[in-house]
Amino acid sequence: MRLKAPWRAPAAATLAAAALAAIDPAVAHAHFALLEPACYSEQSDLGDPQKSAPCGQADPGNPIEPTGEVTTYVQGQTIQLRIDETIFHPGHYRVSIAENPESLPPDPEVAPGATPCGSTVIEADPQLPLVADGLLVHTSAFTGEQTVEIKLPDDLTCENCTLQVSEFMSNHGINNPGGCFYHHCATVTILPREGEPTGAGGTGGAGGESGEGGAASSSVSSGGSGDGGSAASSGGSAGDGGAG
Repeated sequence: MRLKAPWRAPAAATLAAAALAAIDPAVAHAHFALLEPACYSEQSDLGDPQKSAPCGQADPGNPIEPTGEVTTYVQGQTIQLRIDETIFHPGHYRVSIAENPESLPPDPEVAPGATPCGSTVIEADPQLPLVADGLLVHTSAFTGEQTVEIKLPDDLTCENCTLQVSEFMSNHGINNPGGCFYHHCATVTILPREGEPTGAGGTGGAGGESGEGGAASSSVSSGGSGDGGSAASSGGSAGDGGAG
């Protein structure tokens, strides 16, 4: 089934950090900006709005301003994800694709540790709508923008579907909204490869399965980090101390 469900973003739906050493981690905040693919909404210097799932569309006091930008790919293409983590917390990134925001998977459960946001499981074998998990695992601050490549599923095409980039950030308290995760979305169209039938592929709903594909590439480049990288471990987790 080919997806054809253009997403019309809802019409409407702080900085709260200094040096980490000077902040109680239980009330600290973290932020990232989505640079590529183009975010579906305007972002502040910190990347706001981004707390509320699935796309930061309901952050109090931060109504979204849709950009109308659509990024076009080809099925099975290896694409580039580029982010800027504007306020650091240990954590990792995950990528999902669905025909609309309501079909994106929920944020995974989090186990408390030294703070309420302790650790969460990284899916080693992601299934649609989850495309990649355990990206850019880090326990120290990045020194610049981060880039990671992921491969789109070979059997997926869609028009104006929703690509979500979410980040689990540990070592802080529960945000309301957002919990322990931060969220950005992009509107993307995935065209069939030349010679491929137009009816190939499709995304499942939350927790849905795909026939094949969905693993992340391990190719990573960055501005630098003490221990950043792309990783996924079966049953593992990223948490207070970093990657499990």
